[in-house]
Amino acid sequence: MTEDLRYPIGRLELPTRFDAASAAAWCREITEHPAHLRAAVAGLTDVQLDTPYRDGGWTVRQLAHHVVDSHFNAYCRIKLALTEDNPTIKPYDEARWAELVDSTTLPVEPSLVMLESLHLRWVTILDALGPAELQRTFVHPEHKQPMAIYMAMAMYAWHGKHHTAHITGLRQRRGW
Repeated sequence: MTEDLRYPIGRLELPTRFDAASAAAWCREITEHPAHLRAAVAGLTDVQLDTPYRDGGWTVRQLAHHVVDSHFNAYCRIKLALTEDNPTIKPYDEARWAELVDSTTLPVEPSLVMLESLHLRWVTILDALGPAELQRTFVHPEHKQPMAIYMAMAMYAWHGKHHTAHITGLRQRRGW
């Protein structure tokens, strides 16, 4: 853990290789994430949902909706990597997406349901991948380097824990 509220579980460190045990662990974390996020927001009032997790940060509501936006994009990127040779993916402006009306006003329940459904489909694919498929790649145009599916798995396993920790950390600090 870290004192930096932006990175409550530390910064992401992408792996440069993988084995079956690490791939299984990332897949398990992705599987479990919807339940952890649901538990993190359980019982929060609208005022609490509209509280930023830190000064200048997104609100809990925005975090919950952002996770679905981000993981949906990751799901699509992985499907592209599995069906095309090293595709260049379309980036999106996550900060601007978080400012749209659906992220700032809707209850979190629709996004929790979407996340549960999305992760069911995503994990079905991830669980079926062998070592060669986990090394298939896509290219993010801003980074200009191939990212292997196993790296994306590690990143999104971290991503789910990262944002859940934003919420649970705020709850702990506020005594919610």
